Amino acid sequence: MSVKEYKKGKSPLLGQSNNALVLLVAVNALIFILLNFLKIVYFLSYSDNITAETFFHKQILDWFTLPANTEKLITRPWTVFVYMFSQLSIWGLISTLLWLWAFGFILQDLTGNKKIFPIYLYGGFAGAVFFLLSENLIPSLHQNINAVADLMGGGAAVMAVAVATTSLAPDYRLFPMINGGIPLWVLTLIFVAIDYTTTAGSSSGYAIAHLAGGAIGFIFVRQLRRGNDWSDWMNNLVDWIDDLFNPEKKQLQKSDKDRLFYKSTTEPFQKKPNLTQQRLDEILDKIHDQGYHMLTDEEKEFLKRASKEEL
Repeated sequence: MSVKEYKKGKSPLLGQSNNALVLLVAVNALIFILLNFLKIVYFLSYSDNITAETFFHKQILDWFTLPANTEKLITRPWTVFVYMFSQLSIWGLISTLLWLWAFGFILQDLTGNKKIFPIYLYGGFAGAVFFLLSENLIPSLHQNINAVADLMGGGAAVMAVAVATTSLAPDYRLFPMINGGIPLWVLTLIFVAIDYTTTAGSSSGYAIAHLAGGAIGFIFVRQLRRGNDWSDWMNNLVDWIDDLFNPEKKQLQKSDKDRLFYKSTTEPFQKKPNLTQQRLDEILDKIHDQGYHMLTDEEKEFLKRASKEEL
């Protein structure tokens, strides 16, 4: 499927308030700033850095990260959602936002503004589920579950965006002025290699989470090509909530053809039979035998035209 098939309109401008990519970047950046600000406060509040670090993790960071231990997860279920926006390391944040921007910008250019956020969320949720399953069901991982660091960051979500973008348009070219451009799949391979090199020294659960994120991005595009848009219910829910809190903005959404082509009450084209004496005689005979009320709308219209043109 060619890239042009997905060009459905102008790309969202970076300055638009409803730009989903800018919103994702902003949320990740704001939570990073919040966590690091609170960390500084803790370090300034305690003379011992080890004590400050311990209390910060226990009282703050643990509420933003996804625990591998299901007993802890029960006490903070919201972390299934929050973890994918949380980042404490500056290098982790920069890596996440750079890759998110690289693939997200292309995805918005191809599909518009309403796909990136759902794909990001699907990837994050899939990563969370498979991280928990792998850490709790694989014996070699479960025996060290208490030593595993909690899952944090948008790695799985960004992987979903990257794979979805590449699956959607693998022939998309970067820097087309340089010998015809670099295929998008090359950038994706570089991203995957760097990502799995980074997670290689950590728990295998992290790598499985990222793999699950990439898989859900691929499945999303496969379903989209089959006419099943998994983002519709999310976008409809957001629109419903927006209308609920902003009733003055609520308005019926019309399709392009309704807005552009069908503003008049008449049809754009109406087939009209040619005026012939034979046809007129047939209608007059019908009136004589059955009455005027038995005429169809088309026959009545024919009579009007015939009377005007004095057939």
